[in-house]
Amino acid sequence: MRMVDLIEKKRDGHELTTEEINFAITNYTNGDIADYQMSAFLMAIYFQNMTERERADLTLAMAESGDQIDLSAIDGIKVDKHSTGGVGDTTTLVLGPLVAACGVPVAKMSGRGLGHTGGTIDKLEAIDGFHVELSTEKFIKQVNDHKLAVIGQSGNLTPADKKLYALRDVTGTVNSIPLIASSIMSKKIAAGADAIVLDVKTGEGAFMKTPEDAKELAHAMVGIGNATGRKTMAIISDMSQPLGFAIGNALEVKEAIETLQGKGPEDLTELCMVLGSQMVVVGGKAETLEEARTMLEKVIENGQALEVFKQFIADQGGNPDVVDDVTLLPQAKFVTEVLSKEEGYVSFLEADEIGTAAMVLGAGRATKESIIDLAVGIVLHKKVGDFVKADESIATIYSNTEDLAECSKMIYNSIEYTSKPVEKIKLISALIID
Repeated sequence: MRMVDLIEKKRDGHELTTEEINFAITNYTNGDIADYQMSAFLMAIYFQNMTERERADLTLAMAESGDQIDLSAIDGIKVDKHSTGGVGDTTTLVLGPLVAACGVPVAKMSGRGLGHTGGTIDKLEAIDGFHVELSTEKFIKQVNDHKLAVIGQSGNLTPADKKLYALRDVTGTVNSIPLIASSIMSKKIAAGADAIVLDVKTGEGAFMKTPEDAKELAHAMVGIGNATGRKTMAIISDMSQPLGFAIGNALEVKEAIETLQGKGPEDLTELCMVLGSQMVVVGGKAETLEEARTMLEKVIENGQALEVFKQFIADQGGNPDVVDDVTLLPQAKFVTEVLSKEEGYVSFLEADEIGTAAMVLGAGRATKESIIDLAVGIVLHKKVGDFVKADESIATIYSNTEDLAECSKMIYNSIEYTSKPVEKIKLISALIID
């Protein structure tokens, strides 16, 4: 078998066999296929697309290129959740304990962030003493005992994906549905999940800018998941404005605690209820989404979800007292209000610009080498559709510097007003189950 033949075959629009896909991925990962040939192969996929079977084969080949986590020693259906990213996306911190409190085991591997704020791992490390490295034995025992553990990603998980993504990034082939879908799903499958729930974002602050593109990606990932034996569901949710109000690591932990207390932002709470309902259903603890939602509401009302969160923190070396006293989280030196310069209804709130403003403060990483300041960030007070008076606070900046000119300018630039009432943004636009 020769790589040039596979390139020509896909270039001409023909379907690749399972063996051909395995050959390409295995030999590229091993270094036996050159970057220039794989670049041509990826470009052929970019233009010719892939069938559902090809996508599943590509995903499995990538998942099998490195370590695969065996979670068979954990009782029950292990459910994983993936979001395609955004600004203020704190859902994992809420969903983990929420779903675990309903009896669904959540054994999750998460990454660090590169961009607006830290990833789930960075946010959890805002809790004093919390550590994300557990032995396999402790990881499995913790999930069996208390239904929830979150650890950092293995260094050798899907090495094929790491190599392919680096190549796609410099060859103009990032924006390809089969390549995006297989990249995401290969990591979920290698991490050992039995079932997967996907939150595919759309809007200015998302990778997929239009609902149509987001829906195409969601269908592709659900198709891959189901074709590889993982019960998979997805939703399409808005990311044209930040999710919730907090953008910043410790600030987002605080918001997650408030949400588990039943006092969180309306949009974050609703998204967690929708995703959590799917997780409870695919986890086999409820027959319908309505029944699952009732279960989730109950564990918030009776405090069980919050108790699971406390236990989870203690299990991983953190101080559970933070749940009752959020001042134990890292605190910024300076708290500054951003006052509106005009009056009107918020008609636009650009998620990317707000996220970048938080990164300027130190809440995120501009490069992999950047050091995150866990205390800093932004808390919004207004969302699209809200009325703002002149000189009313539209956001609070938490910083460890008094030089806020750049950050403040970005916040002002991110918001547009109109004199007429504006409808609230619809948070969830579609449910994808096949």
